[in-house]
Amino acid sequence: MKVKRLAHIGVAVKDVDEVQKVYTEMLPLELTSTDAVGELRTGFLPVGETNIELVMSTTPEGVMSKYIDKKGEGIHHLAFEVDDVDQAVAELKAKGVPLTSDEARPGAHGSRVVFLHPKATHGVLIELVEYPQDHH
Repeated sequence: MKVKRLAHIGVAVKDVDEVQKVYTEMLPLELTSTDAVGELRTGFLPVGETNIELVMSTTPEGVMSKYIDKKGEGIHHLAFEVDDVDQAVAELKAKGVPLTSDEARPGAHGSRVVFLHPKATHGVLIELVEYPQDHH
């Protein structure tokens, strides 16, 4: 597996539109894109080669709503870009690393993602993300 870069830092939020003001009004950053992935809504703010990804549930029963109810808003995960997420999954499974799903699933901007279980990473939720070839 080749890790190309820290792709984004995921931040759990109650409202992407409200929270993005912290970054666009207090800091000189710009919300450059939003996306919907199932019940999640995301907003991306580039900082060099990395993004801040604001993630919210669109329903009260959503996974991010439940997370925020337990832990509050704040940093949720670190996402590392890899060349081939399927190869990464195979390598991690061969090493016995627990994942939150058996295979990669769709992510924002046409990506494919998989998460390493935080029990195996000392409490840090790590996402591996593979972007489509035409992703900028």
